[in-house]
Amino acid sequence: MKSLVIAEKPSVARDIARVLNCKKNGQGAIEGEKYIVTWGLGHLVTLADPEEYTDAWKEWKMDVLPMMPKYWKLSVIKQTSRQYQAVKSQIHRKEVGEIIIATDAGREGELVARWILEKAKNTKPVKRLWISSVTDKAIREGFKALKDGREYQNLYDAAEARAEADWLVGINATRALTCKYNAQLSCGRVQTPTLAMIGKREEEIRTFVPKGYYGIKVYGDGICFTWQDRKSGSTRSFDKDRIERILEEVRGESVTLEKVEKKAKKTYAPALYDLTELQRDANKRFGFSAKETLNIMQRLYEHHKVLTYPRTDSRYLSSDIVPTLKERLQACGTGPYRKAASVLISGKIKASKRFVDDSKVSDHHAIIPTEQYVDLTHMTNEERKIYDLVVRRFLAVLYPPAEYEQITVKGTAAGEQFAAKGEKIKEQGFRAVYENNETEDMEEEEIRNQSLPELQEGQKIRITRCERTEGKTKPPAPYNEATLLTAMEKGGLGTVATRADIIEKLFHTFFLEKKGNDLFITSKGKQLLKLVPEDLKKPELTAKWEEQLLGISKGKRKKGAFMKEISQYTVDLMEDIRTNEGTFRHDNMTNTKCPRCGKRMLAVNGKNSKMLVCQDRECGYKETVSRTTNARCPVCHKRMELYGKGENQTFVCACGHKEKMAAFEARRKKEGKDVSKKDVQRYLKQQKKESEQPLNNAFAVALAKLSESEL
Repeated sequence: MKSLVIAEKPSVARDIARVLNCKKNGQGAIEGEKYIVTWGLGHLVTLADPEEYTDAWKEWKMDVLPMMPKYWKLSVIKQTSRQYQAVKSQIHRKEVGEIIIATDAGREGELVARWILEKAKNTKPVKRLWISSVTDKAIREGFKALKDGREYQNLYDAAEARAEADWLVGINATRALTCKYNAQLSCGRVQTPTLAMIGKREEEIRTFVPKGYYGIKVYGDGICFTWQDRKSGSTRSFDKDRIERILEEVRGESVTLEKVEKKAKKTYAPALYDLTELQRDANKRFGFSAKETLNIMQRLYEHHKVLTYPRTDSRYLSSDIVPTLKERLQACGTGPYRKAASVLISGKIKASKRFVDDSKVSDHHAIIPTEQYVDLTHMTNEERKIYDLVVRRFLAVLYPPAEYEQITVKGTAAGEQFAAKGEKIKEQGFRAVYENNETEDMEEEEIRNQSLPELQEGQKIRITRCERTEGKTKPPAPYNEATLLTAMEKGGLGTVATRADIIEKLFHTFFLEKKGNDLFITSKGKQLLKLVPEDLKKPELTAKWEEQLLGISKGKRKKGAFMKEISQYTVDLMEDIRTNEGTFRHDNMTNTKCPRCGKRMLAVNGKNSKMLVCQDRECGYKETVSRTTNARCPVCHKRMELYGKGENQTFVCACGHKEKMAAFEARRKKEGKDVSKKDVQRYLKQQKKESEQPLNNAFAVALAKLSESEL
């Protein structure tokens, strides 16, 4: 009998097949003597759409809400149905005696495989491969320690509960809002409180009233002293007259040093990366979106195999990883990391509680390098940047702390207190790993460190210059992706695996827009927040649900009790939306009339196109105005947009260049690029198909369903 291995993606399946010596390629599978390896394309199966349950749910009508399935149906995703059939045929082969789930080791990965098995009506025993990296070594060791699939039933229950809860709340609320206000509006249990959080920050900024504050700095013998209030210790005062009076009193006086304190201090390296922390750093340093960072990490994990599993929420290692640390150092100790790694390899590595703690590792440990030797020349520039962050953080935690002497000086002049600070580096420690001393972002301090001479208590420093400092209190900064991820994490909104998708969803539904690096709510988003029930905007509610899902995955809570609570919440939500008396006004209305119903159309920006959509949801007419292509402008070489239809198709560039399709084809031929009109049309058709192709992860599929009428 053979074992059927189900991987999540073809690339991982090929790696597993190679390690298991499977060489015979078949339809959607690779076969060997003992194993058959097949794969998904992310999710192949998802929860069925409402219309698949009953004819009454086919039309979007308020009177059929809420839609509450008595039992849940699964549906094969149309775009990847061929691969599903290939996997199903392998499951039911007579010579297959057991199934080995080798999808990503996490809640969502469990769902990918379990839904396939359930839809295919599998009755064969199931085992689980649970690994944190896809190196040959990790795969071999994982297959030697396969787990009984039943051990992961609680994880499956939690994953399924999450999907069903999102269906009940998201699809019902979206249909209710859309029907009531005749506008494409979507909401969900995570995306709506996330949007509300951004809205709250914008309101805080809008209502903020700045207030002037003042301070004093005095100078003498090359030292800068900062005035401090004796009671509060603050270096600022809102009383300008008081500061002016003190300034006059200390002018020409001396600062008598009352305290010169020297303390030996240590600073330890920041903790290892989990996904959210890595996404934050990548956004602050390189401007990468959360989704971009996740995609880059996925390539470094699956394709290059140089980093461990990305979707982790732990910043610690488990004790079983400690014996492998030197091997990982040897693998990543190349190029710019050779010097720092060699110091560690030649010495003894001490496993400290600061980065090794079994109690703080659940499914996966922190992101660190694998034992796979790395070739930096095979990476893109973006991949190098993310790899660099992870490797330097890994090296830093293994280095000793930075040691320095902190000097605190306090003195008085004219009865007022003044202070100065300085530090002397004794040992660089982990800071030696970082170039340009780039470690953690330092917050602006009221009293800054400076180079101080030898000072003695009782010493007098003559004041040669004094100045008044002033400023205004600042409102909280607008959210950017880095700070939004932090707020989502603290508020318990989403998981490390879903936060990037949530942020992308808010962009794609035109509730959120970016100005520079800052995030702002659109007019459509602001109106939505006025229309959705208050409960759905509260992060506390979603955080409570996430905590309950975690309880289900650990066997501490039953799925049935959770779903009963979600069902009742959905019923209450529908009633709240029905009784709301708000209104929705389109702010993207054009003067172009719909050729089908005559109503004015809405201008919307798709991901790769600009479109006109009828404002009447029941009409549903839409047309593409322009599409961004890969055709380059001959003047500025930027990508051009294609407008018009048929023979009137015209390429237009932002620089002002315009070119008819016929002229474009002629130019391409003249340049030696023998591209026919048919080739161009085929290319554009393929580009459109690819841009519309969904990512087959359950979260992306669920999000798409909530707004399939939106663009």
